[in-house]
Amino acid sequence: MKNPKRDADTTETRRDLAAQAARPLRNYLATETGSAGLLLAAAIIAMIWVNSPFSDSYTSLWDTVLSINLSPRSISLDLGHWIDEGLMALFFFVIGLEVRRELSVGELTDRRRVTIPVIAGIGGMLLPVLLYVLLNHGTEAGGGWGIVIATDTAFLLGALAIVGPHLSTQLRIFLLTLAIVDDIVAISVIGIFYSDSLNFVALGIAVVCLAMFPLLPRLRIYQGWAYALLGFALWVAAYESGLHPTLAGMLAGLLVIAYQPSREKVEEAAVSARAFRQSPLPEVARSAQRSVDQAVSPNERLQTALHPITSYLIVPLFALANAGVDLGDGVLGEAMRSPLTWGIVLGLVVGKTIGISVGALGSLKLKLGVLPQGVGRSQVVGGAALSGIGFTVSLLIAQLAFDDQQLQSEAKVGVLIAAVLAVGLSWIMFKFAAVVFGQTSATLPRKLSLPIDPDRDHIRGNPDAPMTLVEYGDFECEFCGRATGMINDLRAELGDDLNYVFRHLTLIDVHPHAELAAEAAEAAGNQDKFWEMHDILFAHQGDLDIEDLIGYAGNLELDVDRFVREVEQGQNAKRIQQDVASADASGAHGTPTFFISGTRHVGPYDAKSLADELRASHSDVPMD
Repeated sequence: MKNPKRDADTTETRRDLAAQAARPLRNYLATETGSAGLLLAAAIIAMIWVNSPFSDSYTSLWDTVLSINLSPRSISLDLGHWIDEGLMALFFFVIGLEVRRELSVGELTDRRRVTIPVIAGIGGMLLPVLLYVLLNHGTEAGGGWGIVIATDTAFLLGALAIVGPHLSTQLRIFLLTLAIVDDIVAISVIGIFYSDSLNFVALGIAVVCLAMFPLLPRLRIYQGWAYALLGFALWVAAYESGLHPTLAGMLAGLLVIAYQPSREKVEEAAVSARAFRQSPLPEVARSAQRSVDQAVSPNERLQTALHPITSYLIVPLFALANAGVDLGDGVLGEAMRSPLTWGIVLGLVVGKTIGISVGALGSLKLKLGVLPQGVGRSQVVGGAALSGIGFTVSLLIAQLAFDDQQLQSEAKVGVLIAAVLAVGLSWIMFKFAAVVFGQTSATLPRKLSLPIDPDRDHIRGNPDAPMTLVEYGDFECEFCGRATGMINDLRAELGDDLNYVFRHLTLIDVHPHAELAAEAAEAAGNQDKFWEMHDILFAHQGDLDIEDLIGYAGNLELDVDRFVREVEQGQNAKRIQQDVASADASGAHGTPTFFISGTRHVGPYDAKSLADELRASHSDVPMD
């Protein structure tokens, strides 16, 4: 028998998780976390397999040679190297895609939130390298310092879901940013320090291939096959040049453009889709597909297609091929006495924890940036400890750094020990944060921080209505403009059972006229014409200069002199800033954001979805 309370709790948990980040980042985090189980299973299978009576089959499988003939040349690699240098290049291509998307339209566009994880990430690489070198300087293991640089994103996020605070999405975003910094540096280290001597002709071809990635959309080429062909040519050129292909993969991902869907492109796609519905012909279908491809950025389309493949197939396959360490013949004993093993453990566990913690908390003390909302300082230390899980990239660098099988085995043992100790140490730190400081979660708020005040807020509809919808928006946001029509449909459907409140969230970094338009709406509101100005501004989103606003004031028969004076002097700036501050305190970082009965709405905001949610929030209001 189902437990209704448990089901309700589960639903609420999912909604709260969904409310923490934009959909693309949410999908990325979910995929990485989900793949951690497969990654762990692959590593365990590899260890059991290589230490079983069937260990010879493990070795012979990865030593199997596969060749690609490109007359007059051919590429021959064993299966293990095809994974390390071929499939892992695709893995780092996807990482590059995610970095570019976050820098262009995601969490990393807010430079205040980037500074601390970047500085912390640098500290979390320099100190581990220093500790490793102190133990291994002047020995044959000295060249393995790159092993302690990187953090395994999938294992990190998977372990965080187990030992971290309840609902830790904001901490996950912070740690993902750290991991991105690590990955960029680690792949650069591979490309610079662990590549072969360079063939400059092939390198020149690789550079040309890289330059083509941002040019494809300008050439109106959006199809996935074009990126696949270009990517294969890049991989061959990078391999022939002596540059490790994983670096080329990362650089290619960084060069695939990312952008938010524009209103014009979305409308074109909608028109094309309607045309196909009316005339389901092949040529109309191709036109509709092109319109959809152009509306969604190549970055997001490629990431949606490739990320599950890399996370659920390529990375576990890499772990299966590389995590196997034969502990027989005294290998484990040698590893436990080796400075190489303990240099890796010391670097990843102690170096990462101290380096990241000092970098993050020191930067915060110097006011160089801010932590993600909802993340406590003690939780940062727990996350720093968890960053000692190097695994995937650490194993890759160990393969490249050492030709000697014994050194490779000692390095792998160190990486595995460090992963276990890092999880244990982070569990202790997260428990400490919860018990001592009460930091049991790391999430964005979902409740409306500033209660609705009829004497302050702009309310449309019956103030005593049982259902309340609050929107945070700005007048230059095209999606807010579209939502205006939806609100009218919603009010027509729910009538006197709904009151609608509009508050300002002016995203001046992307909407330069938003603040001026908000001033105009408030100035009109001071003359009892807020909603009339509200409707005009959304109807003319492309015309929000001061001259346009003055014209709208004249059309509404306002006292234009008073209107101009208030707008130009910013007399309503404090009121607008209060709205923006309440949005931030309520977890609203984008527009439009809706609150239903004081709780932030997650998911579609079409009229039907909002109507269903509004009715569900008040069981006494009849459902259709």
